[in-house]
Amino acid sequence: MFQLASGTGSGGSILGLVGPFVLMFVVFYFLLIRPQQKKTKTRNAMLKALKKGDKIVTIGGLHGTIVELSDDIVVLRVNDVTKLTFDRGSISHAVTIAEDKE
Repeated sequence: MFQLASGTGSGGSILGLVGPFVLMFVVFYFLLIRPQQKKTKTRNAMLKALKKGDKIVTIGGLHGTIVELSDDIVVLRVNDVTKLTFDRGSISHAVTIAEDKE
């Protein structure tokens, strides 16, 4: 009824042991890693494409227009008087014309 495992015949192939780990890595790559890389690439492209006069929203939700721009610093005009300085990385997204009308 029961067969005791002996030294012969109890070994499996290396593919049977490593295969599930490879499959999990492939699933994680396509479900987690690859989409995050795409999102990072599009955000970096958006940050590089910014120019004076663009309307943006910061990570904290502040809306403003870019007045000055350097490699790592952005100066935003919030209203006619107020100008605020932010790191370029704190920009969440640029406001498009369609978003601006709403």
